[in-house]
Amino acid sequence: MQIAIVTVGDELLAGDTVNTNAAWLGERLADRGASVERVVVVPDREADIAREVNELRAEYDAVIVTGGLGPTHDDLTMEAVAAAVGVPVEENDEAVAWITEHTDYEHADLVEGTTHLPKGCRMLPNDEGVAPGCVIEGVYVLPGVPAEMKAMFETIADEFSGDYRHVRVVEADEPESALVERFAELRDRFDVTVGSYPGDHVRVKLQSTDEDELDRAEAWLRERVEPTD
Repeated sequence: MQIAIVTVGDELLAGDTVNTNAAWLGERLADRGASVERVVVVPDREADIAREVNELRAEYDAVIVTGGLGPTHDDLTMEAVAAAVGVPVEENDEAVAWITEHTDYEHADLVEGTTHLPKGCRMLPNDEGVAPGCVIEGVYVLPGVPAEMKAMFETIADEFSGDYRHVRVVEADEPESALVERFAELRDRFDVTVGSYPGDHVRVKLQSTDEDELDRAEAWLRERVEPTD
């Protein structure tokens, strides 16, 4: 299953907030065997959000959007997602009922727009907050507040799956440029993906759905790199 993630917020683009949501989602989706193919950060502009969602949902199995939920002036994600799939937003009776029954808010106390969702969507309750999320046509809309996003994702985690990829890490005390030919031979010999991450030393990350093949690739590489102390 191939996934795209769209994170919404001017504060992410300005560097005021670190985009921890994308990293957390990537890790959880990988744990389930799903493959994150694209991560996009967009500003709090309805047209920008709608354009990205519309393009990505045509290319990937699912799109997860985080951020921009609620009733304030810059919370435009629901309207943008609705525009991307060609439906209006409207008050969602299920959202009103859930908030009334599970929070301290009465309907009359809610700021206008809190319970407005794309027409025909499946509402996702917000166990850690108020503003609900939703699912519509393969687009999953989650809050931007990390605690709320994580709790809501766990309620839908089973909807994301794929072939689990086993991982091995080999550390090499050599320049990354010196390892290029060995990486090429490694990929030719074994059905694994190879990622290299330089720092004080080079971390080589090997992945495969075949654990035995991965073990053979790891052993082959360890015999041919300079180990770290």
